[in-house]
Amino acid sequence: MSEKQSFDIGKFAAEVRLEAAKVTWPNRKEVGVTTGMVIWMVIIASLFLFAVDFTAQHLVRGLLSLFSSGA
Repeated sequence: MSEKQSFDIGKFAAEVRLEAAKVTWPNRKEVGVTTGMVIWMVIIASLFLFAVDFTAQHLVRGLLSLFSSGA
């Protein structure tokens, strides 16, 4: 592109409005359901990661206590 193209803000705004009109927006019920699903998945993931961390911590502490001197 050797030729510099000019930017038309009015054309840009019209194209943005046109594209935004094509978007299928969720209704209030869909937003509530998906928000609830996200919250539950975060809770489940955090409990899982807590359990993994807790188990790994105790395994490492147990192994370290086996090989440490009783000082």
